[in-house]
Amino acid sequence: MNSLKAAKGLLRKEIKQRVAGLTESEKQRQSKIVTDKLLSLEKFQFSKRVSVYLHMSDEIQTVAILKHLIKTKECFIPQYIGPKMKMVKLNSWQDYKELPETKWKIKQPADDDVRPDALDTGGLDLIIMPGLGFSADGDRLGRGKGYYDTYLQKCEKMGYKPYTVALAFNEQICESIPTDTHDKKLDLVLFPDS
Repeated sequence: MNSLKAAKGLLRKEIKQRVAGLTESEKQRQSKIVTDKLLSLEKFQFSKRVSVYLHMSDEIQTVAILKHLIKTKECFIPQYIGPKMKMVKLNSWQDYKELPETKWKIKQPADDDVRPDALDTGGLDLIIMPGLGFSADGDRLGRGKGYYDTYLQKCEKMGYKPYTVALAFNEQICESIPTDTHDKKLDLVLFPDS
């Protein structure tokens, strides 16, 4: 088990260095390609309830996706409280703009901003997943907290099977990702060269 942890740790470092080498304009260029791929996906177009992560500086930028979702679908975003993550509804662009910023420089509903979890109001059709690294066939390396894997387990327990799509820079794609039984495989990984 510890060798798996060590392998994941090393890979996280390596990927962070590769992504750190990207210029801002290159991140924007790749984000636009990946966003266009996502928006043209039939699975995405037919989904009514979609959750999207609010990007950090080393992730595919999701603001354009967020704007699209707010206009066309029911849009949900992560709310992290301690070790738990909920997916909560974002009601409008104004709602998004008014969210406070966390220490990671991403917007999120405050801890005392009580909103129901998507799983309590009808589930999710599609989850747009963040991560540090991915294999082209759907293995994912997260940041080590297990938020998304735990959430997907919760979805399953409640009888929901959302379609999972990861968005990645080319630099985040790896030959293989070390995984264990807790790591959920993704339905699709979108990256510029995919």
